[in-house]
Amino acid sequence: MQLPVLTYNIHSGVGLDGVLDLDRIAEVIADSGAELVALQEVDRHRRAQSAFADQPGHLAQRLGMHLAYAACLDDEPAHPGGQRAQYGTALLSSRPFVDVSTTLLPCFEGSEQRGLLEATVVVEGVALRVLGTHLQWDREDERLVQARAITAVLDDRPTVLLGDLNTTPGSATHEHLGGFLQDSWALVGEGDGFTFDAEPPRRRIDYVWVGGVTPLRAHVIASPASDHSALLVDVGLP
Repeated sequence: MQLPVLTYNIHSGVGLDGVLDLDRIAEVIADSGAELVALQEVDRHRRAQSAFADQPGHLAQRLGMHLAYAACLDDEPAHPGGQRAQYGTALLSSRPFVDVSTTLLPCFEGSEQRGLLEATVVVEGVALRVLGTHLQWDREDERLVQARAITAVLDDRPTVLLGDLNTTPGSATHEHLGGFLQDSWALVGEGDGFTFDAEPPRRRIDYVWVGGVTPLRAHVIASPASDHSALLVDVGLP
């Protein structure tokens, strides 16, 4: 059984042209054929630019997928009488989620709170553990501590870890994760695999890590819908 999985930092729906357009994001996801999606930088009731929309809810409805959301930032309503302004990560799936949970990751003083969103999907009798995250952007030492918190909860279940890790191959964070999981792009990707950003210097910072499943193909999907490209990986389940 093959399962196409996608990780995509959607930049709150704001594209390279500075325009917030969630429908462009939805088109990238739909055209990819992904059945399991991890999203980063997802707003909920947070931006006047989008009429304080529920971005993950909108995308799930538009795509006809199940939703799990983790609000790493949870602030007072952005306008009187509104709902709480949230920002975080999301998982979308063509199959129902089971056992959804969120764990806050270690956070250094002055940094943005990060989290690990976890769920299980059952694919033809195989329970796949799905982990979505977005690590600190400006400190490798903090990313390494966050990565250690993630690997501390790993076990022998078939697992995919998807997200914007803000680190490049060869870094301490990458090397640490490589002791527990496999970097799909390193195994089956062709070329540099750059996912961020549209302007040089470009880097490979978005990942699909696997354990107990087999990456078969990997493809970077470039689009002006966000400042990141999406990463699509077909994985083979045991």
